[in-house]
Amino acid sequence: MRPRPAFDTLRAHIAQIEAGSRVRRGVLPFGVAAIDTRLPEGGLALGALHEVAGGADGAVDGAAAALFAAGIVARTHGAVLWCVTRLDLFAPALTQAGLDPDRVIHVEAGDERTVLACCEEGLRHGGLGGVVAEVARLPMTASRRLQLAAESSGTIGIAVRRWRRAMEAVDFGQSTASVTRWRVTALPSTPLPVPGIGRARWWIELIRSRAGECAEFEVEACDATGHLALPADLANRSVAAPVGQQRTSA
Repeated sequence: MRPRPAFDTLRAHIAQIEAGSRVRRGVLPFGVAAIDTRLPEGGLALGALHEVAGGADGAVDGAAAALFAAGIVARTHGAVLWCVTRLDLFAPALTQAGLDPDRVIHVEAGDERTVLACCEEGLRHGGLGGVVAEVARLPMTASRRLQLAAESSGTIGIAVRRWRRAMEAVDFGQSTASVTRWRVTALPSTPLPVPGIGRARWWIELIRSRAGECAEFEVEACDATGHLALPADLANRSVAAPVGQQRTSA
């Protein structure tokens, strides 16, 4: 087939028009090859909205999801806007996940609509390292507004889905404009050779990835720098055979 330079030029021009004022900022790698190779371009897209939820409706998995989000924004630069409807953000836990509480601008809103509005403004501001919204529901229209706001500034946005009642968890299955969707479940901590509590482990499910694949991973929780790690007994397994598939077949 003959080259079609005019067609290619037109297609590039259309893509530029569609992009509008969006700022491309690359990706934020996890630093774990098994995870990064499953994500487009090798990391979480900056200038995009991502969703995280606990693996069940209990407080433990909800806390794990929040710490997973904290580890992500901990590896960005600048202040982090964190919006909630209830005053239960535990600063020492954020520190353990690598997020210095002095970087956090904590907003306690009266309802989820206000949380989403504050987060949208934060994403459009463009001077933040990241924006986190703790909400039970995330309607398509609201998620699209957050996604467009993130695209306009290049700031990463994370919606931590938390519900007070089990019936609210059904909403997590509805479509949104988020680029990735994650589910985090707490596992028994890493065994120690002496009595004590080892590093927490999480079962992480990438259940949606735009232009990517779904995957599952067993990891050690975020450390004081916000990084995950593969447990020592799993680190040498092949990326082509994810930990989640081996665990499922067991």
